[in-house]
Amino acid sequence: MTGRVRQFGVTDDGKPVAVIDLKSSQLHARVLTYGATLQDLRLAGVPWPLTLGSDLLAAYQGPMRYAGAIVGPVANRIGGGVAVIGGRPCTFDLNEPRATLHGGVGGTSAQVWRIEQVNDSAATLALDLPHGLGGFPGHRQIRAHYALDGKALTLTLEATTDAPTLMNLAPHSYWALDGRPTTEGQILTVAADRYTPTDDDKLPTGAVDSVAGTVFDLRQGRRLEPVAHHDINLCLADAAGPLRPVARLQGLSGVTLTLATTAPGLQVYDGAGLDTGHFPGLTGQAHRAFAGIALEPQLWPDAVHHLGFPSHLLEKGETFRQVTRYILDRPEPA
Repeated sequence: MTGRVRQFGVTDDGKPVAVIDLKSSQLHARVLTYGATLQDLRLAGVPWPLTLGSDLLAAYQGPMRYAGAIVGPVANRIGGGVAVIGGRPCTFDLNEPRATLHGGVGGTSAQVWRIEQVNDSAATLALDLPHGLGGFPGHRQIRAHYALDGKALTLTLEATTDAPTLMNLAPHSYWALDGRPTTEGQILTVAADRYTPTDDDKLPTGAVDSVAGTVFDLRQGRRLEPVAHHDINLCLADAAGPLRPVARLQGLSGVTLTLATTAPGLQVYDGAGLDTGHFPGLTGQAHRAFAGIALEPQLWPDAVHHLGFPSHLLEKGETFRQVTRYILDRPEPA
């Protein structure tokens, strides 16, 4: 491979993985075919990466398994690893004691996607998931389209199926806007007035509560601390809707991220459990707790077990579609 597509590595089971270089006037992104992963994102004039990543494929097959990846086919958790789909009981791979997380061990983040289209500023990756993989029904066709335009990165996720199934794809980048070991001091604002409380296994209880008076009230902005506060779904709406700004992250450096999405939920995970072991990140140093914050546009988690949550059901003839736009900016030089 030459030009904008080149070899990145080979998986443990012998599959080649490529990296795609994309550029606009202000952004430079690298996308891996492994997990359709946003491996690196740079903004002109900022001398550090804005997302957590690694130059080693082994890191993504290990402790960085979700970093930058498209997670699914069902992002977040399915309680008990069971569901009834189209009247038929289904059992999924359990990769947590009481849940299937991000589609299980064979989820979209652990698959090698194929390149369908690529040019200087955009790429489309595709993935076919066979019926029964991880316990999920239906032959599913998934696409992730990355496009750069000026200071904006737009990600469009689409999926179809030939039988009733569950679908809730989500991007899982960890954002770190200051080039520092942690995100401490960065200010996060999210336009959500409700959240879905969870139990000790991080499974939704079924309640939908007001964020008022809680650490989940980010409507006026809150400085991030090196304390495990957030691994929670914030409710942006009751259903998918138009593309609109929902979150803003501001670094101490002045670099800002504005996130817009069509999704009705945003999982905010503060990275308290991050530890890449001996694998270095893009800056040459390993990532530890709070090195980055994950902002994951999604349908609300475990919806199959909670009537009233935005449904994960995808029928034959329907198309799952989610659009998320990331706009990066920095102070103008004096």
